[in-house]
Amino acid sequence: MKTYLYPKKQEWKSILQRPAKTQEEQIDVLQTIFKEIQQKGDVAVQKYTSLFDGISLIDFRVAETEIENCKIEPALEDAIKLAACNIEKFHAAQQRKPIIVETQPGVTCWMDFKAIEKVGLYIPGGTAPLFSTVLMLGIPAKLAGCKQVVLCTPPDKNGNIAPEIIFAAKLCGIQSIFKVGGIQAIAAMTFGTNSMLKVDKIFGPGNSYVTAAKQFATQFGVAIDMPAGPSEVMVYADESANAEFIAADLLSQAEHGTDSQVVLVTNQKGLVKKVQQAIAEQLKLLPRKEITKKALEHAIFMVVENDEIAVEIINEYAPEHLIVCSTQEAWMIENIQHAGSVFLGNYTPESAGDYASGTNHTLPTNGYAKNYNGVNLSSFQKSITYQKITSQGIKNIGNAVALMAAAEGLTAHQNAIEIRLVNLKG
Repeated sequence: MKTYLYPKKQEWKSILQRPAKTQEEQIDVLQTIFKEIQQKGDVAVQKYTSLFDGISLIDFRVAETEIENCKIEPALEDAIKLAACNIEKFHAAQQRKPIIVETQPGVTCWMDFKAIEKVGLYIPGGTAPLFSTVLMLGIPAKLAGCKQVVLCTPPDKNGNIAPEIIFAAKLCGIQSIFKVGGIQAIAAMTFGTNSMLKVDKIFGPGNSYVTAAKQFATQFGVAIDMPAGPSEVMVYADESANAEFIAADLLSQAEHGTDSQVVLVTNQKGLVKKVQQAIAEQLKLLPRKEITKKALEHAIFMVVENDEIAVEIINEYAPEHLIVCSTQEAWMIENIQHAGSVFLGNYTPESAGDYASGTNHTLPTNGYAKNYNGVNLSSFQKSITYQKITSQGIKNIGNAVALMAAAEGLTAHQNAIEIRLVNLKG
């Protein structure tokens, strides 16, 4: 953990450097795995599953009987259903109606929204199977009307996946579940194999390798939701904040993985020590303390002069998760421009958004909140524009179109208008 007192603006970039690897460092392994899976399909998937996950699997697909017979603890089942209900409420409210505009008499333009037909969902497994991510991706996919949904998640050392993931997938109506993780999962969904469907768009967070693989996949005609990589949280706190709450929130992100990043920005110098002391006490009780400790090695604590500077730092960093505990909350909301999702006040932990408040937890990391939003219902849809022009409508805009086409030297475009205008004079 490093503390910076009133750092100068020119120092911010180096202070806030993310710990994640760059795609350039991973390009060789990406090229090798993608090429092999493109050429050899399931055989290559088997090879890399054995290599990276330590398990040899002949059949990657979870059997229908396993999905139907999946059971979990009743209390957890109720919790997942509550979360699913809230997520569905929030995302169902995002449904859009066709937009219809008559731009000129006789010229009608409209936009309608269609589901992306085939989508792939990547669900992190490994040390923490994120069944909550199944809800975050599966529910909007269902609401959007996606016809085919493929779910990939890494198997454990026994070749199994968490029953909670299967239960959440079943709740979302997902039947195509595969025990495949990492780069090989992204490549398999990109090209398709004998076992797995080729998809049109890939969704889901992951480690730096999964993030790099998703970006690499776009070279092969597959879309992705966003570059969603290792988790990160930034907290801004003033005198109204609770040090123990802040410590808990920082630890909740640090436990995701060794490459997670946690940042505290405050205008209260004395708060830093209190938070660090609370972190030390709470860390003792965490089962994942070794992972969390490694993440905390690159934790950042910044003391700044005032709210204005804090907001500048927030917008420069563009955090995936931003927690704001401030007496100037309304002003902060107005001036924060770049963040994946914002959590306001002492009683709004980021954990609530991760699971059950209703917002989506699949969010842009690594500064991409400057130009990406988090996953929402529209992420699973595409828009199509339409136009219908009557004979009166072509008279109203025809001369303008013909003149513009002629000015660009596109005579055939000009002729496509004028031949109609001559016909109407006829």
